[in-house]
Amino acid sequence: MDTQLTHDADTSPESLRKVPQAQLNKVVRASFAGTVVEWFDFAIYGYMATHLAAAFFSSEDPIIGLLETFAVFAVAFALRPLGGIFFGRLGDRIGRKSTLVLTVLLMSGSTAAIGLIPTHEQIGVWAAVLLVLARCLQGFSAGGEYAGATIYVVEHSPDHQRARNSSAMSSATFASFALAAGIGAILSRILPPEAMGEWGWRILFLLSVPLGLVAFYIRSKLQESPEFEALKENREEREAPPLKEVFRTQGPSMLKLGGFVMLTALSFYIYSTYMSTFLTVVVGLSKDLALFSSLISLTLAAIGAPFLGRLADRIGRRRTMQLSAGLLALLTIPSYLIAEQSTLLSATISQILIGLGAATANVVTSVLMSEMFSTDVRYTASGICYNITYAIFGGTAPFIATWLVASTGNGLSPAIYVSIIAVLAFLVATFAMPETAGKPLRRYSSEPLAA
Repeated sequence: MDTQLTHDADTSPESLRKVPQAQLNKVVRASFAGTVVEWFDFAIYGYMATHLAAAFFSSEDPIIGLLETFAVFAVAFALRPLGGIFFGRLGDRIGRKSTLVLTVLLMSGSTAAIGLIPTHEQIGVWAAVLLVLARCLQGFSAGGEYAGATIYVVEHSPDHQRARNSSAMSSATFASFALAAGIGAILSRILPPEAMGEWGWRILFLLSVPLGLVAFYIRSKLQESPEFEALKENREEREAPPLKEVFRTQGPSMLKLGGFVMLTALSFYIYSTYMSTFLTVVVGLSKDLALFSSLISLTLAAIGAPFLGRLADRIGRRRTMQLSAGLLALLTIPSYLIAEQSTLLSATISQILIGLGAATANVVTSVLMSEMFSTDVRYTASGICYNITYAIFGGTAPFIATWLVASTGNGLSPAIYVSIIAVLAFLVATFAMPETAGKPLRRYSSEPLAA
């Protein structure tokens, strides 16, 4: 049945091509480049966690310092739902393009600020306070970024290619984390440990200034999406619904999508952020080798995301969700067992195994954020759903994983956590989520969601 729906969309009328192919390709490339820059800024915090713990916190116990650093990591995610509401309302009122330009400027500025904060030794507790403030600004900006970028691409895409094109945003997030891991690995290799701990880590944060200017230029040259332009033509008759109306009409869809996004969030940050810490702190691998293994696996995930997008368009969203949940449920524990061999090869293989499921979940989530909601409230509803779920399951992932290992003494405990959430997400994907592949996007929240 799902395959037939997708096949029917291939021959459906008007929305086979919403914009000329050359313009669509430009939109995808520009959105990819802007998202890489934006998420590079957000990624480097996790990779530099051990250096940040030493610089900004006073604890002599490295595990306590690491927990404090990951607690600040989680605090940033608490601001993401607020950013999702703020930028979502802005994006539904003034447009996707202008909002995305604003988020990249805020992200770049707050990231550069982290690279300039004095250490705890220099200014005491104020170092941690300033770090929290900068991370809060990062989280607020991130709340409007990913949902907006994927929506912008999907609203340019023909119905039968939406996952294929939106997968570029998934590819961009993995590429940004790969870029952060790669630069971090190079700096860890060429700089003495003392220099890396004292000032080398700051280089990554200060790179956000030139990269942010590039992203600003790219996004400022884009045009508004055709879906939003069509909506604007009727704005005098159909105003954007108030926030309470968004919750009333989109609440059931947000709960259903959130039931799957919990796995996307958890698997992404366990894979992209925590695994590097696990390999160094628990397994005992050197920092540069851990980052290099992350670089390899994340690069493969970035390359593989477009192929997974094509798969999602072919077999449907529900089957793709089930595939990702199944992969994570079955492969996460074996991947941790392999990682404990403490070699570059074992570290790389372990991350590739987790990355298979994490990348699949990420790709299907990127397109569902647009397909589950109507154009008039799409930015707001997807931003709220995505960011609340990411705050609960993604922002806390490194902290909970570190705490589980420290409190149980079992290095497999984070893998067991992921596997349990994967089983729950599989049940949500099987019984709750509608099939939206190939069906036209809804324009107004009064239109019913496909069954």
